[in-house]
Amino acid sequence: MVKQALALLAAAVVATSGCDGGETGGSALPGAPEALYRKAPGAQTRWASFENPSAAKGAGGASNRGAKGHAFDIVRAGETVPLLDITGSGVVNRIWATVSRRDSLFLRQLRIDMYWDGAQTPAVSAPFGDFFGDILGRMRPFENELFSNPEGRSFNCCIPMPFRTGARITVTNESDTDLPHLFYDVNVTLTEKPDPEALYFHAVWRRERPTVLGRDFEILPAVEGSGRFLGTHIGVVSNPENIGWWGEGEVKMYLDGDTEHPTIVGTGTEDYIGTGWGLGLYANRFQGCLLADNDKGLYGFYRYHVPDPVYFSTGCRVTMQQIGGASKPEVIAAMHRGMKARPVTIDGGGGDKFTRLLEQEPEKDLSDPSLPDGWTNFYREDDWSAVAFFYLDRPENGLPPLAGVAERTVGIEGKK
Repeated sequence: MVKQALALLAAAVVATSGCDGGETGGSALPGAPEALYRKAPGAQTRWASFENPSAAKGAGGASNRGAKGHAFDIVRAGETVPLLDITGSGVVNRIWATVSRRDSLFLRQLRIDMYWDGAQTPAVSAPFGDFFGDILGRMRPFENELFSNPEGRSFNCCIPMPFRTGARITVTNESDTDLPHLFYDVNVTLTEKPDPEALYFHAVWRRERPTVLGRDFEILPAVEGSGRFLGTHIGVVSNPENIGWWGEGEVKMYLDGDTEHPTIVGTGTEDYIGTGWGLGLYANRFQGCLLADNDKGLYGFYRYHVPDPVYFSTGCRVTMQQIGGASKPEVIAAMHRGMKARPVTIDGGGGDKFTRLLEQEPEKDLSDPSLPDGWTNFYREDDWSAVAFFYLDRPENGLPPLAGVAERTVGIEGKK
């Protein structure tokens, strides 16, 4: 059953397109014909909720003499509440929740953590909203391959999360007021024995406010081990002192010992999430933009490497360049006004009219009359945050702990 769940990520495109998937074909996917009527030997279904917090057999609905008696609970300020605490081997198939406070500030103050196999540090540690796709704490109705929010009021995740000896999932209210209502259920398949080839699911969140001029933002800091980079949720609060388009930066993926240069590199920020020439609202299976508020300078988007898996054997690091663009006269004027920038290219019309400014010896001032006019890309500073999703061959990732509430919440309202 664990292998079947992981096959959702490895073979989704092949199976759902009707192509011949060979040994891992469509029958490994939930919803494929054979998967609906086949049962793995010894598989057991468990659901954890406040009606059955231990997910134990025959222990559900005991409150209120079997009537609806404990559908939700309060989460006091500063309190940590377990959503799942189970022993044995299996896989978490689905997590659903809804809360009675859904403002952007609170969704950054509420955190979710996940521990596998008795680990002391969490494999998953992120603000609740950003983890579930409500990036920068903004809730929108959407559905994609791994997450959904049907009417803008709930949180759903269907990423398979295997474990060998146990799983623990917690929610912590790090605000200074109580959360009156938390409803949830976590759906688990228990197995007779663990899959020795299964990887552990991880998710980490980080933020830079602002980013450093000329330095790439780390979506995933360097991790060691063998695994798979699954994708990311990214939030951008653009700096109001900057001009032009903020998303010229290219994604970089450093794999298995890459140092100065990465093995994988993209062509632009909106290109990385499957669109081009700017960024608007859309939600596709593996890529989308759920927040594009040009007035406030707020953007939230996602990319999942399901049809295009990114594997690594010894380590992985993923970054995004901090580059924007505008017309050359606009950039010159803004720099004269004090905008922090470093020009990198001028596109005077393609071909031999494309100028790589950082290869000039010495570097020329942008107002040099020998340089062409055209669209000018430049390093800039903005406010970036990201949840990085990945699988790893160990239950702990060695990355820094989740940042405190103040660092997570300051400035997320954007321009006023």
